[in-house]
Amino acid sequence: MSKKPTYTEAFEELQSLVTEIERGEISIDGLSEKVRRATLLIRICKEKLKETEEDVNNILKELEGG
Repeated sequence: MSKKPTYTEAFEELQSLVTEIERGEISIDGLSEKVRRATLLIRICKEKLKETEEDVNNILKELEGG
């Protein structure tokens, strides 16, 4: 099992996939696989953004209370 990529790794890979798709560098045979991978990367990025937002909000609440 491979490790989960960091936000930066996922975002960079996603940018690369989008560029390949926009340039038409992906064959029709490989397109669905690339779209599945892009979907996974988007989920990873969204999850990390949500976690970070929650962390920041918790820190701000601590500052307001303390």
